[in-house]
Amino acid sequence: MPRYCTDLIDIESQFSSAELEVRDTVAEFVDRRIRPNIARWYEDAILPRTLFPEMAELGLFGMHLQGYGCAGKTGTEYGLAMQEMEAGDSGLRTVVSVQGSLAMSAIAKNGSPGQKQRWLPKMARGEVIGCFGLTEPTAGSDPAGMQTTARRDGDDWVLNGSKRWIGLASIADIAIIWARAEDDEDPDGGAGRVRGFIVPTDSAGFSATPITAKLSMRVSNQCDIALNDVRLPAEAILPENAGLRGPFACLSEARYGIAWGAMGAARDAIETALSYSAQRQQFGRPLSGYQLTQQKLADMSVELVKGQLLALHLGRAKDAGTLQNHMISVGKLNNCRAALDICREARTILGGNGITGDYSPLRHANNLESVRTYEGTDEVHTLILGQQLTGESAFR
Repeated sequence: MPRYCTDLIDIESQFSSAELEVRDTVAEFVDRRIRPNIARWYEDAILPRTLFPEMAELGLFGMHLQGYGCAGKTGTEYGLAMQEMEAGDSGLRTVVSVQGSLAMSAIAKNGSPGQKQRWLPKMARGEVIGCFGLTEPTAGSDPAGMQTTARRDGDDWVLNGSKRWIGLASIADIAIIWARAEDDEDPDGGAGRVRGFIVPTDSAGFSATPITAKLSMRVSNQCDIALNDVRLPAEAILPENAGLRGPFACLSEARYGIAWGAMGAARDAIETALSYSAQRQQFGRPLSGYQLTQQKLADMSVELVKGQLLALHLGRAKDAGTLQNHMISVGKLNNCRAALDICREARTILGGNGITGDYSPLRHANNLESVRTYEGTDEVHTLILGQQLTGESAFR
């Protein structure tokens, strides 16, 4: 079956040759290195770190950042790459997102020239792996409730607190930790303004413990972080964008990539269902020859191309400099929701065989339960859009 047979409205014609080259290069990597192994990795909960150097060589780490050894690709090219990565597996697309859209973007957007020069080239090459410590055990969707603190002690900073669901934390070399600086007054209230810190993970008092027994995102790494009197030099602080707008700008980058990535998972699920139904014989004919099967395939593919068009619109807006945060919420909310429905429906075409690791739809659906939740739940994005529509904030 030809690749991209789900492109019912010729979306491909909207991409430049450079964009298609990025897409096809990442798709070839996924076909060669991920698809043959993903079922085993998922079953055994293995994050294949051996892929990291190849991912770096492809320019995936910080690929939409400019300078400092980053690939400097457009937002649309980055989106296409994320679509192909998540067609392989959400957990491996998340590696790229945590490294580039979160950890590297935090330094690129908020760091000093020296911090950028020190860390970004090494991170782009995959020599340094980063993580992004924002979420806490009691402050997930409400980062304003952050309890992690940073206090001055002479010229040093001392961090105390905890973080949860932090991707790559136990294998990272540095962590971007967001904390309330006790001596930095927060104009919005709270015990200090939120500031970001570059924390080497070998610092005394820093520990990261993987969260195990996950039913989703098994080819990935999420951790609890404990910070117990972690002492940092003055230059560890990210000097720009004090306050929550610092981490929120990074979350916007990650959410944008998710809007594309979710469509990759959905597309792969449909392609799997198409291939299976063409070969599976039931009552003397291929399953794909029955009206109910074709209705499922048609409905799923219509939702897919709608989501892909939405992602493309966001990409063009990002490249034009007109992308706004509420637009990203439209993409993240709609495309995660649509992708999850598609993957669940695709699984039904596979019958009982669809619950095995031999086929991708249920694995994608399980992963999308996490993707739908992280970087803002449905509820959070709904309220972002509600505020945009009404001018009223309903968060509190």
